[in-house]
Amino acid sequence: MASESYHQLHSFGEHDTHDEPGTQLMARKGSSGGRGGPTGPVYRVNRQIRVPLVFLIDENDDPKGEVSSDDARRMADEAELDLVEVSPNARPPVCRIMDFGKFKYAQAKKDRGGAKKQSSGLKELRVRPAIDEHDLSYRLAQGRKFLAAGNKVQVVCIFRGRQRAFPELGEKVMRYVADELEDLSKVESPPKMAGNRMTMMLARK
Repeated sequence: MASESYHQLHSFGEHDTHDEPGTQLMARKGSSGGRGGPTGPVYRVNRQIRVPLVFLIDENDDPKGEVSSDDARRMADEAELDLVEVSPNARPPVCRIMDFGKFKYAQAKKDRGGAKKQSSGLKELRVRPAIDEHDLSYRLAQGRKFLAAGNKVQVVCIFRGRQRAFPELGEKVMRYVADELEDLSKVESPPKMAGNRMTMMLARK
């Protein structure tokens, strides 16, 4: 029985995925463990899918139910597309018939767009002239997290009542924040006072 299954799994060795070289190249890039990229999700494609049974969704997004992986590969081959395992932890695994090259291109474009959008964000970090050590440590951890995610950080120091007469206290806190986050940020706009607020802008190095 084991030898019969082995023969079935490898009986498609003489068939190409299809005649589009770009898609074949994409599939082969994932052949070492089926990885879609150095840090991307794992995708098994075509003959890399070695389970006997899959839940199939065809190229028109129509669910075909449970079919043998041999039949699913044959259907993908007839459509001149790829069979891609999109949900390996399901029982049975979920596979789609699609153009794997176009899918990977769309995923990469989406990831680049998300990273660009994230890097343009602005976060606010509020401090006080007489902030205590514990609260300041918490604020610094927040600022470090914001910067690591690619955001700019606007540090805002709020002065209340008689504190406005001592702007140097706010400047001292601002310098301390800038020094503590110096390893991953630079001061894009130095501290400046406007009303009861002192602001400073930090950007990722």
